[in-house]
Amino acid sequence: MSGATLPVVLPLRRQDRVSTVRYFLRKNPRMLVGVVLLTILLFVAAFAPLIAPYDPIKVNIVDQLQPPSFGHLLGTDDLGRDVFSRVLWGSRVSLSVGLISVSIGFLVGVSVGLLAGYLGGTFDLLAMRVIDALLAFPALVLAIAITAALGPQIQNAMIAIGVVAVPGYARLTRGQVLSVRSREFIVAARTVGVPPLRIVLRHIFPNIANPLVVQATLATAFAILAEAALSFLGLGPQPPYPSWGQDINYSQRYLANMKWWMSAGPGIAIFIAVFTFNFLGDALRDALDPRLRRSG
Repeated sequence: MSGATLPVVLPLRRQDRVSTVRYFLRKNPRMLVGVVLLTILLFVAAFAPLIAPYDPIKVNIVDQLQPPSFGHLLGTDDLGRDVFSRVLWGSRVSLSVGLISVSIGFLVGVSVGLLAGYLGGTFDLLAMRVIDALLAFPALVLAIAITAALGPQIQNAMIAIGVVAVPGYARLTRGQVLSVRSREFIVAARTVGVPPLRIVLRHIFPNIANPLVVQATLATAFAILAEAALSFLGLGPQPPYPSWGQDINYSQRYLANMKWWMSAGPGIAIFIAVFTFNFLGDALRDALDPRLRRSG
């Protein structure tokens, strides 16, 4: 054997970590824009009760169907409720459903993918056949079917969208594990008797986390769209609580009468939220993909 020694990777100090973050932001300014947009969305959702000028569920027939004005920035709906306030409060529903449902899909899908990729054999065969069966259904149709079976509630919408997200995480994780488990440091860990759970959590998962983070960011955009679709069909939060999809459903009957502001507010909000997560996901992919870093 040669006298070569393996390199020792030391943990980065606080200043080194800050320098690394600054380097990535300099090389990928889009990520900074995405983080700023996401911060604004989270701020609006967290402080909607303080920002909203009106009660989003209070009916005021006197002010019904008022066009946008200084008093009502996005006008009022058919019950006199302020559309701008309902859009702000609706962000709490859409973002919470998006983040929680993606977390459900991430935990279940990544767990299945890790076990299937590392263990292989019968478990891998059975797990992937179940994943293939789920992928046979269109994602939105499957979410509608699950929500309709469980009942039209926001918790059930979260579960349905989370189940729909599981196959994507499972297949991505399994593929990444298969490409990592035969590498030298994994073989060495097995040789010295490191427990399988420790190998998976301490050695395999950190090396496949980057594409999973990007997938989670992009999946959040789909989850927001799916929640809006379920709410539009009456399978999301129930009236009178505000939801972007529900408000678009209410407004469709007034589009022929040129009451465009009722759908413009929640429609623009959905666009901004989906754009933010897609933009951030693309920026993260550019920052975390080593091939793109080398080419840059």
